[in-house]
Amino acid sequence: MSGVLQLLRSVLTRGFVRSDQANEYIVLALGSDVGHDEAMGANAGQSGAAVQRRLGAGARDLILDAAAELFTDLGYAGTSTRAIADAVGIRQPSLYNYFKTKEDIACALLNQTVTPTLDLIPHLLGTTPTGHLHALAVFDGGRLINRRWNLGTLYLQPELRSPGLSPFWQGHDRLRWHYLNLSQSVLAETEIGRAAAELPFRMVESLVFMWDTEPGPDRDDLPTQVADACLRVLGVEESHIARIRATSHELLDRYAASQSAT
Repeated sequence: MSGVLQLLRSVLTRGFVRSDQANEYIVLALGSDVGHDEAMGANAGQSGAAVQRRLGAGARDLILDAAAELFTDLGYAGTSTRAIADAVGIRQPSLYNYFKTKEDIACALLNQTVTPTLDLIPHLLGTTPTGHLHALAVFDGGRLINRRWNLGTLYLQPELRSPGLSPFWQGHDRLRWHYLNLSQSVLAETEIGRAAAELPFRMVESLVFMWDTEPGPDRDDLPTQVADACLRVLGVEESHIARIRATSHELLDRYAASQSAT
């Protein structure tokens, strides 16, 4: 138990956001020899299709990347759609060809933090509750800590509780309840109090506080360490965890292979 407490203490004393990120997306796809007005389609009334041709098929992703950096650096409330458009190198009206509101942008970004994990769940059905929970925690934790921008910290911003973000929060709640049900299934076989069922989901989400950890093997292993800790707080015996971990990694390797094949 002292190891779990030490891990949580370490997690909670870390900062949120890297300080060395730089803008990398300003009209790179347009080429340095293209003038800004010409490249951006500055003429009034230019269609969204023309902007798409100027920016290429990745225009939506460029907008999301710019918004992710600004939201995590300046906060959601401190970021305007004009600032996002300026960062990408397009005019503000052109941005609305892709997203109607700032809430739509935030919702699309935040969905990236839960949708892949929800998509994994059907592939884990039929696994033991401990193996299922461990694999879920490893995958989910890896998605949170290995993203280009620390989107998980946006969960903490009260402005993002607005009705326009409800599609994301509904998915987030579905994921939370899945963790809870799995944890309760594990607790049915141990002597730990039922209140502990809330801990695994919170422990995995706490990895956002470790996002700025120096890249390397120790950082890469953090999702697995947290998944192991999730089992420990639910009362799973230490002698069983290595076997569960191996099974979990096999499940995730097969899932990754199946996704690569499609």
